[in-house]
Amino acid sequence: MQRFFRSGSENTEGIEVTPRPVQCRGCGVDLTNDAEFERIGLCGACGHPEPISAAQWIDLLFDRDSFDERFSGVRSPDPLEFSDSRPYKERLEEARESSGEREAVSTGTATVGGRPVVVAVSDFRFIGGSMGFAVGERVAFAMDEARKAKLPFVAVTSSGGARMQEGMVALLQMAKTAAAAQRLHEAGVPILTVLADPTTGGVFASYASQGDVIIAERHALIGFAGPRVRAVHDDGEERETLYAEDLLAGGLVDAVLPREALRDQLTRVVALVQPSTPPDVDLLPPAVEPRSVERGWPVVERARDAGRPTAMRYIESLCADFVPLLGDRSGADDPALVGGLGRIGDTNVVVVGQERGDRTPDGAHRDGRVSPAGYRKARRLIELADRLQLPLVTFVDTPGAHDGVGDEERGLAGTISDCLAALAALTTPSVSVVIGEGGSGGALALTVADRMLMQQNAIFAVTSPEGAAAILFRDRERAPEVAEALGVAAADLLELGVVHALVPEPVGGAQADPGGAARMLESALRRALAEASRGRGSQRRRRREERLRRLGRERGGVLRSAAGLLAGAGRAVTSTLARVRRSDGGEPEPDDTEAAPAPGEAPTSR
Repeated sequence: MQRFFRSGSENTEGIEVTPRPVQCRGCGVDLTNDAEFERIGLCGACGHPEPISAAQWIDLLFDRDSFDERFSGVRSPDPLEFSDSRPYKERLEEARESSGEREAVSTGTATVGGRPVVVAVSDFRFIGGSMGFAVGERVAFAMDEARKAKLPFVAVTSSGGARMQEGMVALLQMAKTAAAAQRLHEAGVPILTVLADPTTGGVFASYASQGDVIIAERHALIGFAGPRVRAVHDDGEERETLYAEDLLAGGLVDAVLPREALRDQLTRVVALVQPSTPPDVDLLPPAVEPRSVERGWPVVERARDAGRPTAMRYIESLCADFVPLLGDRSGADDPALVGGLGRIGDTNVVVVGQERGDRTPDGAHRDGRVSPAGYRKARRLIELADRLQLPLVTFVDTPGAHDGVGDEERGLAGTISDCLAALAALTTPSVSVVIGEGGSGGALALTVADRMLMQQNAIFAVTSPEGAAAILFRDRERAPEVAEALGVAAADLLELGVVHALVPEPVGGAQADPGGAARMLESALRRALAEASRGRGSQRRRRREERLRRLGRERGGVLRSAAGLLAGAGRAVTSTLARVRRSDGGEPEPDDTEAAPAPGEAPTSR
């Protein structure tokens, strides 16, 4: 059974409400004289939360005296003239008197860290925080206010399901508030949700789950079906409900924090979702080019060095503030794909990276091999960047996607394709930097951007040199000569026109001086962000598309032919493929030396 309390102060109806003696649901101690419980509703012995009033949540999360209530005139109707043991109207009046609130949600404006927001704060004491017409209408009004004012919308939820006494009128508030949330998404207005204890039913299954960033309080009971509903269903399940920690493990929320830490996290997030002015490229220091670059197998070995800084190390070094966002919102969080909100210089950004961690295949990060859940999370963050018009920065470092049979069954190819499509549709500035190994389509899924950078000792290949040697020569030992022939080193790809610029590294490589490497990368990233920010979103998108169509059309000079590449290794691709096909009983195909068609032109018939 849920218990609630209110501190002994006069409420808005002029009725004195004294604290109720309750027992902690976590450890069972008596909370009657618990000071921490009186202050913010937490058990002083174990930290377990109990529901608190909307007024207490407002005091806890927002700047002092900044809340200005709006839409309080919306009251609950009685469309069914409902009565069980008592008329619904009497229950509403009792809820108003006992809670001191007019409804189960308080809406208005406030500030967080001095930044204005529009808020909707639930009150579980008012008929279990259930959603009826008045709750839905107030929340929808507040969301429309946020849309018009272009202010972040913050929802603090502590609620049961739809209010039964209003029947289908109450249930349809789910659709109303979800539609209002969609209007915010379309307008590029951020939605931030704090899931408080308890959050269940219609509120959780509507506007609460629409948050761009969702934070849950520790030990909070959260789920679509609460304990009483599950008791009716009696499915024989061992557990009657889920808690915040379960949702975090399932990739459904971004963070689980103790109640007393929620304000700081909310303040950081509100600051980071605000679009900022990109740097002026003319005011930045000139770009620094590597003094010398190598090619071939030595670069492959440096790119794979176990001491090389990983994506998270760069993110933590480069971002003045970083708030990780977790989960694919579909049941999983892949630690091989990291990302969140950050600030590079004075620019708020969304960052996404492939995290190799300890660079061991059987570690938690699987050597940076991203699963379908990871690519779903990446797409979520890419689309968030575009919706909020925050520049996107991606860090690429993976030998390839995690391509087990189970991953294939869970849609690996489709999730990679979805990331590529999301990057193609971006209108916000984007920068990609290859910091280690770029392996095949698994790396390409995060690479297509307005500006593509590579650290001077990074590599990128259509497949691993070992795999290419096995395919072309049926001999993995020939990987070094194939690496040089395929031009996998950063210098080769710059010459090929695939990469916009190389990022210098300290002597001995990034692994020799990670701090120095981060400083060099920060300078290059800030310049790339400034260059990518030029023009309108539609122009950026068109430039990316035109560049992709141009790549590979030229012959000779900067773009060497595949046969020329392999000639340096003593073999021609065409003759090798011909030999393989003959050994398999097939016929060699003619060498296609004709240039690809220009954009809009049809291929030449042969």
